[in-house]
Amino acid sequence: MGSRNDYAVMRGAVEVLQEFGVTHEVKVVSAHRTPDLLFDYADAAVERGLRIIIAGAGGAAHLPGMIAAKTVVPVLGVPIPATALQGLDSLLSIVQMPKGIPVGTLAIGASGATNAGLLAVGMLATTDANLREKLVAWRAVRRDEVLAQTVGEDEVDA
Repeated sequence: MGSRNDYAVMRGAVEVLQEFGVTHEVKVVSAHRTPDLLFDYADAAVERGLRIIIAGAGGAAHLPGMIAAKTVVPVLGVPIPATALQGLDSLLSIVQMPKGIPVGTLAIGASGATNAGLLAVGMLATTDANLREKLVAWRAVRRDEVLAQTVGEDEVDA
């Protein structure tokens, strides 16, 4: 993430990875304040065995795109609502990457971070049968929660 403050949003991705037992690391790497660290981190990603990078950033939100420009490891970008524009600026910055430097862009904020974690789990599950079983079971629980919901007649609009 671009700053420690972003963890309030990015926590959702971390919690998903923890729930599924996916080894991960949480780091603050700023595209603007620590560009050398960003380049070193991205350059070493493949040799370190990273398979997916989830990058959250607010404002100008250059972190996901700059990481994607420096590595072939897939990057998932989470726009952080850190300015008066409530993350719209970040979303546009992350989603508007030039052809050839893709960033898988998620929704603004906490739901985007949670979905980034789930997308990463899904990507890893394509080559990990145990993880795939956990994901199938997790989705079944969510399905069953919805199916168990009832609405009384007094709650339904006519």
